Amino acid sequence: MPQNEHIEEHIKRHGRRLDYEERKRKREARSVHKASQYAQKVHGLKAKLLNKKRHAEKIQMKKTIKQHEEKNAKSKSADAIPEGAVPTYLLDREGEDRAKILSNMVKQKRKEKAGKWAVPLPTVRGMAEDEMFKVVKTGKHKTKQWKRLVTKATFVGEGFTRKPPKYERFVRPMGLRYKKAHVTHPELKATFCLPIIGVKKNPQSPLYTQLGVITKGTVLEVNVSELGLVTTGGKVVWGKYAQVTNNPENDGCINAVLLV
Repeated sequence: MPQNEHIEEHIKRHGRRLDYEERKRKREARSVHKASQYAQKVHGLKAKLLNKKRHAEKIQMKKTIKQHEEKNAKSKSADAIPEGAVPTYLLDREGEDRAKILSNMVKQKRKEKAGKWAVPLPTVRGMAEDEMFKVVKTGKHKTKQWKRLVTKATFVGEGFTRKPPKYERFVRPMGLRYKKAHVTHPELKATFCLPIIGVKKNPQSPLYTQLGVITKGTVLEVNVSELGLVTTGGKVVWGKYAQVTNNPENDGCINAVLLV
């Protein structure tokens, strides 16, 4: 038996206290008042964290209630109405299905929306920080180690200006900055060299997204205006997302697949 399961083992052998259920009920009844007192008393950062937690709990609770309401909802269906004369007392009852209000069409739309951003590479290898950054020693005696040199491909905007070296924590080398990507259109089976607009999401970390680091699996926003893609409304599509499929720091270029 594992050492940490001695309480469970004792309960199995000897059972619980005779007043266990009663005490549990009273404790649960008191917990609401205790939570209320704490919420009124707490302030500062702890209050913020508590409000965030309560907000999430309330959303979950409302979703659960809504699901239960949908389960018990009655919706009339044209198929279930019988032909011929129906007695008056059966008029309200006939043609009702106890089912969710959500129709198949709505469910289908939700499925389509969920699968809209199904990416070519759903999972990527995790990357350690020492693989992503190289420690740069600074100071007169090279004792300070707060600077980091990014060892992966990066993208910086058009009007990017570096911070003064004294305050720059993350250094992005010029040789690893990219402005264009080779984007393959999966339906046209053709590849185009398109300008990068920005880094939408790096799956490794939000920090890498903020720094514009491009690794395998990163979702980029590229300028597709030269492809001449139009929406159903007839408007020209300007920006579209593409996922990187290679390791740019090894290949010297960015290869990506357009998400259509």
